[in-house]
Amino acid sequence: MSGVATAVRPVRNLSSTTIVYLVLLLAVIAGAVLTAMNGRNFFSTGNLRDILTATSILGFFAIGQTLVVLAGSLDLSVPFVGSLASLVGAVTMAGVTGNIVLGVLLALAISAAIGLVNGLIVAFWGVHGFIATLGMGLILSGYLGTNYPGPTSRLAPTAFELLGRSYIGPLPVSTLIMLGLAGLIILVLRQSTIGLHLYAVGGNREIARLSGIRVQPPIIFAHTMCSLLAGMAGLLYLSRTGGGSPTFAEQAGYDLLSIAAVVLGGTLLAGGKGKLLGTIGGVAIFAVMNNVMAVMDVNSFLRDVFRGAVIILAVAVYARRSITSRPPRFVSGKADTTPGAPDSVRTVDAQAQETR
Repeated sequence: MSGVATAVRPVRNLSSTTIVYLVLLLAVIAGAVLTAMNGRNFFSTGNLRDILTATSILGFFAIGQTLVVLAGSLDLSVPFVGSLASLVGAVTMAGVTGNIVLGVLLALAISAAIGLVNGLIVAFWGVHGFIATLGMGLILSGYLGTNYPGPTSRLAPTAFELLGRSYIGPLPVSTLIMLGLAGLIILVLRQSTIGLHLYAVGGNREIARLSGIRVQPPIIFAHTMCSLLAGMAGLLYLSRTGGGSPTFAEQAGYDLLSIAAVVLGGTLLAGGKGKLLGTIGGVAIFAVMNNVMAVMDVNSFLRDVFRGAVIILAVAVYARRSITSRPPRFVSGKADTTPGAPDSVRTVDAQAQETR
């Protein structure tokens, strides 16, 4: 028995991010074997480009969703924000190269404004993000359905389409942009005050407030950035297809897929714990899974069944690890509310640091 316990202990000591990338490695090995059995080369340049390209749009959605989940909220309006951004960009550009900058700025400004409204509702009205963004999503869905009955014709200028179709070596430019943004946001989460407060508010909003942290700015920041990144995903779709669509993100299920990638990456759905690096690994796992299932011509029903089984298994593993190996992150109701009590602040900040 002691030998088994000794063998299990190193596994329990692995971080969630390490587990995610080990699972990604296993997925790549399994994918290489399965595609080889179908007479295809998993590591061919074309196939690797397809996988990396597939990570780009979902990656933008998942990065934003990670910020919102870390703050203890959710955002279900992102597919409609992405679709709206693709249409606003397409209509504004109207095939004119000189309108590219205006189209990009207008689409991103509208996306950020929608996220700002979401954040204000959640932060100041106390409405849970699930409900607030569900309502915002319905409003946007009604607007899109009324004003855009279908995809636009090819309205993106050729120069803008190069963004979604260019490569540097085997790497798509869109993937490099997504990874660059992910690196920037990781830096913000680790080194900035807003990043520290985001973890603290997501871990326990009330204790964070009692510790002197203003709880509204991190929530507003997370929702605004989430919508802004959804707008970027919409513009990336526009650059690939040349036209906007009122339903592309909703049909692809990017709202639920982005949440699934966040959970698969090890971020606690209740907020306050997780790493963006794990989310990127989760996105890559979904991209590999989808690629292999496409090669094997698995029907869409079984694809959803397999994705669902992977998500449930991942959550079960993380929940089991939390129960058996981790102490409580915050002790509810134990915060020292005495004015000038530095220990309570130090405790929240220190524990938030541990989760980053």
